[in-house]
Amino acid sequence: MARTFEMTINGQRVPADSYVEIKNPANRSLVGLCPIGTREHLEAAVAAAKQAFVSWRAVSDERRAEACRAIAATLIEHTPELATLLTQEQGKPLKGLGSEFELGGCVGWTSFVAGQSLPVKVLEDGPKSRIEQHRMPIGVVGSITPWNWPLMIAIWHIIPAVRTGNTVVIKPSPFTPLGTLRMIELISAVLPPGVVNVVTGEDQLGAELSSHPDVGKIVFTGSIPTGKKVMASAAASLKALTLELGGNDAAIVLPDADVERLAEGLFWGAFINSGQTCGALKRLYVHDRVFDRTCAALANFASRIPMGDGSEPGNLLGPLQNERQYRRVIELVEDAKSHGGRTLLGGTPLAGEGYFYPITLVTDVEDGTRLVDEEQFGPALPIVRYSDLDDAIQRANGTQFGLCASVWGSDRKTLREVAERLEAGTVFINKHAEIAPHVPFGGIKQSGLGVEFGQEGIEAYTTIKIINEPV
Repeated sequence: MARTFEMTINGQRVPADSYVEIKNPANRSLVGLCPIGTREHLEAAVAAAKQAFVSWRAVSDERRAEACRAIAATLIEHTPELATLLTQEQGKPLKGLGSEFELGGCVGWTSFVAGQSLPVKVLEDGPKSRIEQHRMPIGVVGSITPWNWPLMIAIWHIIPAVRTGNTVVIKPSPFTPLGTLRMIELISAVLPPGVVNVVTGEDQLGAELSSHPDVGKIVFTGSIPTGKKVMASAAASLKALTLELGGNDAAIVLPDADVERLAEGLFWGAFINSGQTCGALKRLYVHDRVFDRTCAALANFASRIPMGDGSEPGNLLGPLQNERQYRRVIELVEDAKSHGGRTLLGGTPLAGEGYFYPITLVTDVEDGTRLVDEEQFGPALPIVRYSDLDDAIQRANGTQFGLCASVWGSDRKTLREVAERLEAGTVFINKHAEIAPHVPFGGIKQSGLGVEFGQEGIEAYTTIKIINEPV
């Protein structure tokens, strides 16, 4: 019998009147039953978080740090269970850069944030007055998470909120809710009731969360169109917002690049999590001088990467997570082929019940082709030839996206010059898609609003209070 999961509200397991089946994208087998939450469930969760905030905001800084360390310990203890569940519902391999890697990220981020602090800043301490800047929690934080890195992104949203004295209501993607339901159940057990709550359901529940008058901040990771809807629904109550939205990251390979040495980094920069990563490399501009060598080196490396059911040992890439994304990747590659694109590798869906699309390298494409212009979010990479560096930089910058970018080559001076000209929240040199808890991360243009991680990221969960007193 399939396992039935429940919501966690005010520290209690809460059932629903109806449930939906969640299936494994690798083989369509049943993973578990997810509760379909209602507006009443959401109201109860927000009310619980609002009530818990009254006491949680008054808890000492050290007590909140201890709570985060306790969460990290719980995640370590339950990593085998959570990683297995994540592979079953999301599809990524258990090993390699897959589910165990994601759980390791959850632990690492939680442990780092536990050690962060927001000390009082003395702005003036003179003969007439003392002026201090304090960081205060906002209140109830609403979290809306995607399906590609569901547990790690949930941790990115939740832990800074808890650490700074806020409370949380999280609504995970309806495609991958089970791991989040179980993780919040575990996290809630080491926190006071109501500090972290989870409700599940369709997208409308997320809209109701982002417009709720008792929610003081929304943290959303997802697509640009949905991010715009979140921003619009939050406007009525002037909520604080952190939006990490889509990316169509460009990489430029310079003519002096040692492409054989860099091929592995290029590959994983593009194809980590089967390309289902906002900050993955999605457009590769390669100079004429090294174009053929780059294509050959990438194809050679990619041909040795096994793809298959993530629960089977040895597989390093899994399926697309859902049918909608699977169909989109097929559509974009077929469109590229219809406009003269040539597949060096892949290009045809794999046989079987799962949503498997092979590693696909497409050349003979230009800007204006959908596969280049749109975020494919899958294992298909367009490789675009260029001869003039200024033109390549202009094309890399010429989109609504601005999450990440990268430049690859040998001359450090040129690499830095190009990096400074690329328009993105993060620009990598000779690597891509590398993030860390101490380094602020966020997009520009339509790729996001605000930043996560680092000191700036934790400060985003607070407001400033100035205390100004005479001496």
